[in-house]
Amino acid sequence: MRLKTGTSEELDRVIHERARLAIVAALASADELSFAELRGITGLTDGNLSVQLRTLETAGYVAIRRAAGLRPRMEVRLTSAGRRAFKAYLGVLERMVGRLRR
Repeated sequence: MRLKTGTSEELDRVIHERARLAIVAALASADELSFAELRGITGLTDGNLSVQLRTLETAGYVAIRRAAGLRPRMEVRLTSAGRRAFKAYLGVLERMVGRLRR
């Protein structure tokens, strides 16, 4: 078992990318957000947001619900695995900062 020391190698590479970090952080503070809400919060283009959501969905960090109709709607939420991964990511950052403060 590897000791958790708070090094950059421990950072989750899926979450660590700037756009995905912004998405996960936004979702961590809400039960669910629409595609349009995420676009507004993150400032990402439709195409970039779609790609980043697909990566997070493939990793099992987000669940996406698509509703058909006259105005198709996409709702996104963090899965329990996504919440755990984000919490672990923040823990690594806290350990890194703690090491630097000593």
